[in-house]
Amino acid sequence: MARGGINKAVVQTARLAILARGENPSIDAVRIEMGNTGSKTTIHRYLKELDESETRLTITEAPIDDELGELVARLAQRLKDKAQEPIDLALAQFEQQKAALLAQLAALEEAHGQLKQQFDIQAAALAEQSAALQTASTSLQTEQTRNAGLSQACSDYALRINDKDEQIRSLEEKHVHARDALEHYRNAIKEQREQEQRRHEGQLQQVQAELRQAQQSAMVRQDEITQLHRDNERLLIEHRVTVKELAALQEQSRKDQALQLKLSEQVGLIDSERTLLQERLRVALLESHSHQQALAEHQHTNKRLELDLIKAQASIEALRLTAAVATTAEATPDA
Repeated sequence: MARGGINKAVVQTARLAILARGENPSIDAVRIEMGNTGSKTTIHRYLKELDESETRLTITEAPIDDELGELVARLAQRLKDKAQEPIDLALAQFEQQKAALLAQLAALEEAHGQLKQQFDIQAAALAEQSAALQTASTSLQTEQTRNAGLSQACSDYALRINDKDEQIRSLEEKHVHARDALEHYRNAIKEQREQEQRRHEGQLQQVQAELRQAQQSAMVRQDEITQLHRDNERLLIEHRVTVKELAALQEQSRKDQALQLKLSEQVGLIDSERTLLQERLRVALLESHSHQQALAEHQHTNKRLELDLIKAQASIEALRLTAAVATTAEATPDA
């Protein structure tokens, strides 16, 4: 169906202009002459009507001897029209296939762009997770170092407690020895006093003097024992304080171990997420590779269609040459 402004008179004007230049008034030439307007079917119909009109006019005006030449001309024109129809149909089909392939290629390029965008997003997420994992590893290493320091401090406190226990045991042993010595001394004094009473009643004063001396020594020993008791109480107090400090350190150590366990769980979770992201990245890369292969195949098909187009254009050119030869043969009888 012709567009507005395309009619038989316009086609005739374009045809006469082409003939005036000495060129072949083909469908494409007439369409170009009209400014690439009008359908080829309508132009072909108008050209056929004009050719038939000119043929009838020529047959009416020409002598009977020229009927054979006119018949040959009509046959040549019909052959040319028949040859032009499959060419036009092939061109239309090629244009449709080309448009469909171009649309499919644009869709594939859009899908490829989306996949590339997803790949960039996943790569950024993986980099962020890697940075978080590095931060968690650094925190874990810091806590491990702190835990090692606390463990060393606990070991030092345990050694100090052991030293205090040894000192307490040593003081207790000294206290026992002093008490045994005092008891032994008292027994010796008692035995000596009894012996002195039995043997030397006259030496009572000397014995009493020796007894006072012994009592003074005992008082000194008692003072030493009192001092030992005080030292023992002081050591016990220090021992209790040390035990409290050790309990506090052990509680802090348990908290640090719980924190370390929590950090280890977080590291495991981050490792799982990183593995999942890596798997998604691998799947995205595989999909991108398959889309690239499909794109390459479509590009190969496009090249093959371009080759077919070149072959079709060559065939059209050959048909045009055949039509030109036919036109020349048509013009020869007129001469």
